[in-house]
Amino acid sequence: MPNFAYVARDLKGQRVTGTLDAPTQREALTALSGQSLFPVQVAEAKATTKLRGRRVSGRQIATTYAQLAALLRSGVPLLRSINVLREQATNKRLREVLDDVHHHVEEGTSLAAAMAHHPRVFGEMAVNMVQAGGEGGFLEDALDRVAQFTDQKEDLKSRTIGALAYPVFLATVGTIVVAVLLVFFVPRFAEIFDHLRKRGELPILTEGLLAFSDALRSWGWVVIVLIVAGVFWARSRIATPEGRRVWDRWKLKLPMFGGIYQNLAISRFCRVLGTLLKNGVSILKSLEISGKAAGNRVLGDAIDKASESISAGDSIAPPLSSSGHFPRNVVEMIAVAEESNTLDKVLVEIADGLERQTLRRMDLVVRLLEPILLLLLAGAVLMVVLALLLPMVRMLNTV
Repeated sequence: MPNFAYVARDLKGQRVTGTLDAPTQREALTALSGQSLFPVQVAEAKATTKLRGRRVSGRQIATTYAQLAALLRSGVPLLRSINVLREQATNKRLREVLDDVHHHVEEGTSLAAAMAHHPRVFGEMAVNMVQAGGEGGFLEDALDRVAQFTDQKEDLKSRTIGALAYPVFLATVGTIVVAVLLVFFVPRFAEIFDHLRKRGELPILTEGLLAFSDALRSWGWVVIVLIVAGVFWARSRIATPEGRRVWDRWKLKLPMFGGIYQNLAISRFCRVLGTLLKNGVSILKSLEISGKAAGNRVLGDAIDKASESISAGDSIAPPLSSSGHFPRNVVEMIAVAEESNTLDKVLVEIADGLERQTLRRMDLVVRLLEPILLLLLAGAVLMVVLALLLPMVRMLNTV
């Protein structure tokens, strides 16, 4: 729901400023008139609110969802529940966010719309789930589910970081070692091998190593600047819808990790869709929310086609199968579940199975990645050593 900033006059003629949520500017004007205010200027404001302070972690957000669900289930009113969480918050930024949410809810905004003002704290999936829960009368269950999803996401993130920590360390150390050898160590041998180069007796491997070392010393800063500029350009492109779609398509095609990323996205989609259907949310609304929860624009496009198929009276399975991004066994299980009217249960089972399969695959990939990186590092160092030893052996044989 849009947020409007207004300037108005009260009955005493005093200037009043503030913000309010309304579907349209006309309704914002009507709401101000209902508050005995005379609008002077009403314009749509930015939905996001910039708040300073420490970053809010996923664990803190998951705890907030769970506590809010527990308070509401105990009969505590929504405004009072948000106020309790705000007073208990130890993170300054979270406290400010909850204060802003409390302010908007107090003005009559729905909880989901108030949360949507802070997309960096409350994800799109959480906002949509809360909105569906508020409209369907299962807000407490929706908050509990969002808390579970957030916890699972943080657990997976922790496991992934822990698994990739050693390979990343190896790659970083290896790059630094090879760069130091090429920039500081190899050039010292250039003068020693100069007479062999003039006589045309310098091995090709050594010639190439010395040329690469000279180029790295002369143009290394250019490479670094280009890499940094490329990263900034890529981030700006990914921020656009089309750039994000290209990035998501590229991630699905990554060697070794593409299948892992794809299975995790499908797992999120199946779990959210099954949960919403179990709570009585309509299939079209559930597909809309779960498609965004997948976190991949390419898969989201396939899910949108499935939604169009449902609107036309067909089933979900054919569009998912024709996209080529959903495994055949998953599509077949969904098709059978649609026929037997057990789609909500089967989707959760699919999500559980995909998560177990993906975690096993991730462990295997990481185990393979470590020796591969070690071999690459050892191979790079061996190439440098051989390139420096070969001309020395030739010089000794000549003597």
